[in-house]
Amino acid sequence: MSMKFLSTTAAAALLVSTLPALAQDVSCPIKVGVLHSLSGTMAISETTLKDTMEMLVDIQNEKGGLLGCELEAVVVDPASDWPLFAEKARELLTVQEVDVIFGSWTSVSRKSALPVLEELNGLMFYPVQYEGEESSKNVFYTGAAPNQQAIPATDYFLEELGVEKFALLGTDYVYPRTTNNILEAYLQDKGIAEEDIFVNYTPFGHSDWSKIVADVVALGADGKKVGVISTINGDANIGFYKELAAAGISADDIPVVAFSVGEEELSGLDTTNLVGHLAAWNYFQTADTGANEEWVAAWKARMGEERVTNDPMEAHYIGFNMWVNAATAAGTTDVDAVRTAMYGQEFPNLTGGTAVMLPNHHLSKPVLIGEIQADGQFDIISATDPVPGDAWTDFLPESAVLTSDWKDLGCGMYNTTTSTCVQIKSNY
Repeated sequence: MSMKFLSTTAAAALLVSTLPALAQDVSCPIKVGVLHSLSGTMAISETTLKDTMEMLVDIQNEKGGLLGCELEAVVVDPASDWPLFAEKARELLTVQEVDVIFGSWTSVSRKSALPVLEELNGLMFYPVQYEGEESSKNVFYTGAAPNQQAIPATDYFLEELGVEKFALLGTDYVYPRTTNNILEAYLQDKGIAEEDIFVNYTPFGHSDWSKIVADVVALGADGKKVGVISTINGDANIGFYKELAAAGISADDIPVVAFSVGEEELSGLDTTNLVGHLAAWNYFQTADTGANEEWVAAWKARMGEERVTNDPMEAHYIGFNMWVNAATAAGTTDVDAVRTAMYGQEFPNLTGGTAVMLPNHHLSKPVLIGEIQADGQFDIISATDPVPGDAWTDFLPESAVLTSDWKDLGCGMYNTTTSTCVQIKSNY
């Protein structure tokens, strides 16, 4: 990539600082593990994140590498096979001896890798929105927690669209189930009756959506406004949206807000009948900033004009640059030293403003709601000020008393009522 292309102010946001530091115990090349599915049901989403990491590594090498070393991307394919994420994480840490891992999409894949990361003291940056209810010292969560996506999206349905009945549709694994548990409690707290909340789960790759869509339509038989909150993941989204269109359901009839559908997923669909449906993320390709314009142009120059950017890409962009800056500040890629240097790290968002890494290993980021356009892009119709990510929700009683602070308390599950650090939680 031409360095003339990455110019002036935008380049400062795109390319990380390479201030000199005294390197300690650094072996060249510095290896960056990439743990994303390149095959199977999640390849539709994760392949782009592999490409993103390779691009970020190449950009950093053009800047002179890190701590006097070139970076090397070490790519493995866990193939949308959740137990394989643990095996591949172990391979990256013990055989390939990577210094850091960027990876996973689904929560079940992250939770599969988590025991290996903690056993071997590996460090992983996780770039996708998730259900919260977790805080490991070995993971930095650069995607949205529920209070940075699910809760604001639900508020938009309630306050802006007047939705009175909710269909919570998800893929059958931990992220949708936990997120929907939180949302059920939140909705009931907001006065939505239990019988006005329809919850349904389907397997990965599910394709026959006719009955489920019919059930959603029937929910509004009494004339009340129905909205769908979708935690459907992977290529199952294709069948879901096609069935909505086949049933003649528009966004005016039953709006859908999705938490796992972005530009990449829409690029494989005819979006003509999806116009007006929504997604909630912290980033959209249409964000009107100089830094984002530079990033999108650089991505398309490398990957082709048809390739799109999306939210988890920005999460990797922020996380990777924070990791480089933390390693530079620490003078080493040692996990414990980098972790300490990560707290308080700041880096510009592509949407404007600055992301900040909090002591609970989550970012402070803005929340955006986008409306699907005919070209598969999103019109940003709502944006908040930066929202600090919350590892533990306020809407489940057992979690409301918990906080995470790895910097000062050295604990990811600190019980504020008993002033003790909890070691085990049933879903962790």
